[in-house]
Amino acid sequence: MIYSASPATEILVVAECWHAEPGAEAVIHRAVEAAAEMVDAETGDAELAIMLTDDAGIRTLNANWRGIDKPTNVLSFPALQPTGVPSPDDAPRMLGDIAIAYETMRREADDEQKPFDHHLSHLAVHGFLHLIGYDHETDEEAEEMEALERKILAQLGISDPYAPQERIT
Repeated sequence: MIYSASPATEILVVAECWHAEPGAEAVIHRAVEAAAEMVDAETGDAELAIMLTDDAGIRTLNANWRGIDKPTNVLSFPALQPTGVPSPDDAPRMLGDIAIAYETMRREADDEQKPFDHHLSHLAVHGFLHLIGYDHETDEEAEEMEALERKILAQLGISDPYAPQERIT
């Protein structure tokens, strides 16, 4: 069964550098909505939070949660899911949290000559898929997740983020 409702998405801007991209929040909402429409998961009565941070903030998260003391582009923190039968009185189900680092993301977009909003969309979709159970620990998992990312991004008019980039020199 395919569910089409999008989760409630709260975006928290915690780093000033994100103010250079005033459309970032709309880009993220659009990407999450597109992803939710294309996955086989119940996300309509669910919530997630996305924190727009900087390299220093994501470096701290990466060190504390993954033991890797360096910045990265995106981190996902899936929430533990409740067990048992849901009740109409239950609060919305929390999918988890995503953190996206501005400087790393900006540098990657520039290095790969991708529009900023395309790369941001990709990272939002990638993070969302992690929250609902997708991963890329094995080659098979990576192929499945990347194929789904390509399909979602194509719906948004964004080209394959994994295709080799032609360099303009």
